[in-house]
Amino acid sequence: MFNRRQFIVGSGMTALAGALLGRRAFAAAPSWPPYANTLAIDGAAGLGRAPGSEDGSLTPVDVADARASGLSAVLLTLAPSGRFRFDDAAFATTIKNIALWEKQLAQYPDSLTPVRVGADLQRARHEGKVGLIYGFQESSPIGEDLDRIDTFQRLGVRVIQLTHNRRNLVGDGCMEPGNAGLSNFGLAVVDKLNASRIVVDLAHAAPRTLREAIAASKAPVLISHTGCRALSDLPRCTSDADLRAMADRGGVAGIVFWPYLRRQGQPMAADVIAHIEHAIKVCGEDHVGIGTDGTVSATERTAQFEKDNRDYIAAMIEDGIFEKGRSPDLYLFIPDLNHVRRFETLAALLSARGHSDTRIAKVLGGNFARVMREVWG
Repeated sequence: MFNRRQFIVGSGMTALAGALLGRRAFAAAPSWPPYANTLAIDGAAGLGRAPGSEDGSLTPVDVADARASGLSAVLLTLAPSGRFRFDDAAFATTIKNIALWEKQLAQYPDSLTPVRVGADLQRARHEGKVGLIYGFQESSPIGEDLDRIDTFQRLGVRVIQLTHNRRNLVGDGCMEPGNAGLSNFGLAVVDKLNASRIVVDLAHAAPRTLREAIAASKAPVLISHTGCRALSDLPRCTSDADLRAMADRGGVAGIVFWPYLRRQGQPMAADVIAHIEHAIKVCGEDHVGIGTDGTVSATERTAQFEKDNRDYIAAMIEDGIFEKGRSPDLYLFIPDLNHVRRFETLAALLSARGHSDTRIAKVLGGNFARVMREVWG
């Protein structure tokens, strides 16, 4: 599988140019006054600017972007989701990633803070820091050892996604044509995650996997980053029936920023809004959030970036991540939300369409926070 980090490290962006672009976009973005007091959570995000450091550590500019975003917390991906699916390398890689993020927390205590219990979310907002929620986008680091779930819980992991695109020991991902659902081991994993007070995340799950996990979980689940299949009939999106089932059990679905929001063409802010509004119509305002599946920093679109990005998207189409026939002229971000205050811009756009401040605050992070508090305590 094409390695996303290889693309990022290989691109020719500069931190200074990115900073200038981010400031210009931010200055032109509409404001939403309640944002300063809103608990905003990105349900699938990363920190840092391309090309990034070789070891993945943050720079002061990366941290400044995170602070400037106004986000109270981001759900990070610490487990490998494209490689090392069935062996102990997944476990070792994840332990290494946790250690790296612990180092970032120690290096930037005035800007970053760990999130372990529900109260940590409000504490991060009150202190003006960005809370880091440790999560997986794939459960292979568990291997066949359920005791590893307690190990990860002790190390601070609070959200575990059962599958990525392909099949693993737990169940089928959304790109598996067999749609075989949860395995017996997968049912045991869901039960253990509930017992260990770790949130079950069903993003990337095949429809049957998703439905069976919703039914099996004793606690509300997340679909941290997805779209509405009624608007874009693609495997990475979720049907109305499954969104309702998730909401009926108290869960939350986050709207993603990837090209899955449209069958053809580049999604823009209007597409994000359309998916948010459709999800609200189907689920109710208490069950919708935002999971961008991108970095908090703005992307600086140099000529080198455009070339590298086109090659990368073409490789993703070839690999089946996107459908054959899609244009390689796609971005894994929303071009007219390409600045650090994108959550505030979305809030302003929703407000202009008549949504109440209370509803907007729920979508920006209040709904995710409710589930997290309920599960973590």
